[in-house]
Amino acid sequence: MTIRQSGTPKWKELALGNAVLVPGSSRHNRTGDWRSSRPIWKLEQCVKCGVCTVFCPEGCIAMRRADAYPEADMEYCKGCGICVNECFTGCIAMQEEKE
Repeated sequence: MTIRQSGTPKWKELALGNAVLVPGSSRHNRTGDWRSSRPIWKLEQCVKCGVCTVFCPEGCIAMRRADAYPEADMEYCKGCGICVNECFTGCIAMQEEKE
């Protein structure tokens, strides 16, 4: 018999919480609606390098087929700003979402 001073369960006794069991499952959950800011590209500065697509943790930035400029899928973009920090041309800025 285990006697605990705090009366709380040990970590092995806790119920399983939110677990990611399948890679790439974030595409099943549209999370863009809780974003507070969005990335905006200044296309005249963009060199179409694709760095923003590589560093996006949600994989929601893709190069448009028509002109090869990057574009974020706002259904999934969380507005984290990693693309802004990684862009070496400075062509991406974060814009506050409007209600």
